[in-house]
Amino acid sequence: MVVLAGVVLAAGAGVRLRPLSAWRPKALCPIGATTLVDRAVAQVAAVTGTPVAVNVHHGRAAMLEHLEDRIDVHVSLEEERALGTAGAVAHLAGFLDGRGALVVNADTVHAEDLRAFVAGWDGRRVRVLATPDPDAGPDGGEGPAFGPRSGIVASIVPWEHVQALVPEPSGLWELLWRPELEAGRLDVAMATGTVIDCGTPEQYLRANLWVSGGRSVIGAGAVVRGRLERSVVWPGAMVEDHEHLVDAIRADPGPGPGPGGTVLIR
Repeated sequence: MVVLAGVVLAAGAGVRLRPLSAWRPKALCPIGATTLVDRAVAQVAAVTGTPVAVNVHHGRAAMLEHLEDRIDVHVSLEEERALGTAGAVAHLAGFLDGRGALVVNADTVHAEDLRAFVAGWDGRRVRVLATPDPDAGPDGGEGPAFGPRSGIVASIVPWEHVQALVPEPSGLWELLWRPELEAGRLDVAMATGTVIDCGTPEQYLRANLWVSGGRSVIGAGAVVRGRLERSVVWPGAMVEDHEHLVDAIRADPGPGPGPGGTVLIR
């Protein structure tokens, strides 16, 4: 049996998620009753066991504070620069130590069965669990194709491919998925349910409402005196009695440098 270790990619700056990612690191933004990174760690740990590796770069102070002393997490600190998706896996070669990597992004929200995804792996090929690329068209007449605009739920990187990567800024699409796809060796499984990339405030709000079944999400310690419709209130934030928030995100400053605020989704 081939052993896998879990890797959650959480080092990105989250530029498109601003201003939310200015108030908290992207991976620490709340999703339901948890955070994006904690949800991802739990999903991967259910398949691989612990510890799960989490790479850290942007927002490192808050991320390290959140993850320190966690026996279920191995922190991979990328100090000088963010290494990208491929460089991050290469940087973890010592942690992986002969194991393949089950890799996910902290900001991808889904309910896919990662255990079934791993069970379907042949133990040799690079495998991806993805959404169809809208520009790629059908794959040999057998279904939607995988391509550069596919949403990625998870990937399996066998140890021999981990060894071939270098800890320099680089991407899995360029160095691994595309070459394996073009060579006809990439093992592609298509997601069957909802997959949301929380790259923008709009998508982040959508993900929270999907997780909650459409109900507004109120974080622990938040005080809501006003009215909410399809909104997210971060832990510790306040909604005054005169306020009526619709399709909105009310954020407290959390561990970030900003004062917090409100993002309205139009």
